[in-house]
Amino acid sequence: MKIILIGIQGAGKSTQGNLVSEALHIPYLSSGHIFREMAKEKTPWGRYVKETINSGALMPDDKTTQIIEEYLKKEDYTNGYILDGFPRTVPQAEIFSNGVDKVIYLKVSDKEALWRISGRSADREDETLSAIRKRIASFHEHTEKVIQYYREKGRLIEVDGERDIQEIFNDIMDHVKES
Repeated sequence: MKIILIGIQGAGKSTQGNLVSEALHIPYLSSGHIFREMAKEKTPWGRYVKETINSGALMPDDKTTQIIEEYLKKEDYTNGYILDGFPRTVPQAEIFSNGVDKVIYLKVSDKEALWRISGRSADREDETLSAIRKRIASFHEHTEKVIQYYREKGRLIEVDGERDIQEIFNDIMDHVKES
């Protein structure tokens, strides 16, 4: 099964992604993790990626899609995956050729997301208040359109992400089992 998790930063995508991964025995993959790993590379491309994500800006659609699709060609992902953080724009969703079975939208308010993020350790350079605000604004500007795109395709599952972790997980699994 190929699942995409969508939600504002702090919505609990990695928490739920890891739980669902374990339950379904398919790997969880975060686009943010891929880009943070790339940003560590001491290359012009690595520096570009680092500057882009640290500013809170999005990577260009074509480059992002190319990187994700290439990564998903690895043998680990042939039987499915849970992908977090991609696509973030409608053009990315439209050109993504890997196929998607379900798109799970973890719906969380800006206030709740900021509260959750403020409780995390501040060891990531991309979690400055300025970068977080920029990503939240970008979510509303770009990614909410992706949610509508998948809703129109009949693949969207909307889940209230402001509940207990186990309740959210149970809700996701109920929807996934329906398919």
